[in-house]
Amino acid sequence: MTIHFVLCVNKQGQTRLAQYTTWMPVPERAALEGEVVRKCLQRRDNECSFVEHLTYKLVYRRYASLFFIVGVDNDENELAILEFIHAIVETFDKYFDNVCELDLMFNLEKAQFILEEMVANGCILETNKANILAPIELMDKIKK
Repeated sequence: MTIHFVLCVNKQGQTRLAQYTTWMPVPERAALEGEVVRKCLQRRDNECSFVEHLTYKLVYRRYASLFFIVGVDNDENELAILEFIHAIVETFDKYFDNVCELDLMFNLEKAQFILEEMVANGCILETNKANILAPIELMDKIKK
């Protein structure tokens, strides 16, 4: 199972959160993000949430005003990745109390930390919300 990137973008196509698990130069990342976002945002609601793009399979899902897009290998199970996207959103919802675009913008390092707890080297490590949020809640307690 290899996840190459996780993107969170708004309806206007602005990237609010990006995590790459495979190295790619910054100009290539920007170009890839632009192509991927355009491809996913132009699709209608009645079309499936899986798209092939270059060497990636894109699996995406819209939650309110945010699109969560995951780029995986072509042989990856799409439904498992949809479940993973749902786990990301549920975890963000639990931590941010109903996550919205502003939460990701103003707490980017915490959102990145949550994603890093869930994915490492392109593999899903953890989907249990309590296990994912325990370290960040501990850091929050220390800050106070």
